[in-house]
Amino acid sequence: MPRLIEPAAPYDGRQSETALFVARGTRRLLRRLNFSSVTELPLLSGRRADIVALADDGAVLIVEIKSSIADFRTDAKWRDYRAHCDRLYFAIPETMPVEIMPADAGLIVADAYGAEILREAPEHRIAPATRRAVLIRFAHAAAHRLHGLSDPEAMALGVYG
Repeated sequence: MPRLIEPAAPYDGRQSETALFVARGTRRLLRRLNFSSVTELPLLSGRRADIVALADDGAVLIVEIKSSIADFRTDAKWRDYRAHCDRLYFAIPETMPVEIMPADAGLIVADAYGAEILREAPEHRIAPATRRAVLIRFAHAAAHRLHGLSDPEAMALGVYG
C-alpha cells in the first residue's frame, strides 16, 4: 500500500494562487543558491515572514511575496522584517511592474517553476541575539514540519508548529 504524505508547509487560505506559485519558484532559486528555506515563519515581532532562508554561513534572508499591486500598496508590514534578517528581498510575478518595488530591498521575479534575482539586497547584519532567536525559530519550524510528514496526526493534535 503506498504511503500518502501531505505537504507540511503551513497554508491558511490567505495566500493567492499567484503567491503560492511565486513562493515555489523563489524557493527553487534559493535551493539552487544553497539556501535552506521555510515559509510562513513567525518572528519575534509577532509578524510572519513569507519565506525565511538560511545560508551555510548563517546569513538570514527574508523574502516578502507580493502577488499584485494592491497587495503591495496595502501592506507596509514588510518594513518590520529588516530587524530579523541580513538581507530583505521582494519576490513578485512577471505581471507586476518592477518600478514600484522599493529600491532599498532586493528584487526577485518568479513563477511556479523558477526565479531570477533582478536586484541584490543590501546587507544589514542583524544583532547576534536576534540571529540566534531567528535560527532557533527556523530550526523548530523545520523540525516540526518534518515530523508532520511522518506523523500527520500530530498536526491535528496541535503538536505541530
